[in-house]
Amino acid sequence: MSQKLEQTLKEAAAKNLSFAATLETLADLELEARNRRAVERRFHLSRLHAQPSIDTFHFQHHKSRMQSKSRILRLLDLNFLKDGTNVVLIGNPGTGKTYLAQILGWRACQANVRTLFTSAMDMLNHLLASQVDHSLVRKLRFYTEPTLLICDELGYLSLDQQTSNLFYQVISTRHSQHKSTVITTNTAFSEWGNILFNTTIATAIADRLVENSEIFLLGGESLRKAQKNQSPPPA
Repeated sequence: MSQKLEQTLKEAAAKNLSFAATLETLADLELEARNRRAVERRFHLSRLHAQPSIDTFHFQHHKSRMQSKSRILRLLDLNFLKDGTNVVLIGNPGTGKTYLAQILGWRACQANVRTLFTSAMDMLNHLLASQVDHSLVRKLRFYTEPTLLICDELGYLSLDQQTSNLFYQVISTRHSQHKSTVITTNTAFSEWGNILFNTTIATAIADRLVENSEIFLLGGESLRKAQKNQSPPPA
């Protein structure tokens, strides 16, 4: 308000605005600036790598995208966060799972929602390291407290018993707190026993994710590969 005071007073005088209207204008400017800073702070803390828009998501790339389009668009209203609904994106590498997850993450940041983006292995490696310096409880809170946790690339590497147990702790805690988690994976639920330590842990994690979830199967070939193979435009 102080930064905009002189300019606002000049404009108010030129428009013959009342004191109340002038004060309301200053308050609106202050609120707008605070909201902008809040969004910037949320994005910085989220560890997202980009600010993608749904307008750049190629629904025409594969029929699975078109079939799920209305469901995907409904996610953008962020009501799934109020309901503690999870989102699971399943598909081969390059089919847009991470991109769509980032779209949801950036949308949440714009709504001033506490968001965290991490790869599954980064999260688990940090949790493993925290056991050495006895900071596991604090580090678990780092991953369980955000309103939206995006856990990317589950299934690219198999997990041993220790990392599987840590992953279970994160998912179980968030489930009990009714907080939404977005999972991207290249592995169907039926094969999670192969990437987690055993079928018991895999079933326990999958049950908590599926109980209240939106599941999307993104098919087709890698979009990155398809774009790379496209012929260059004529000179």
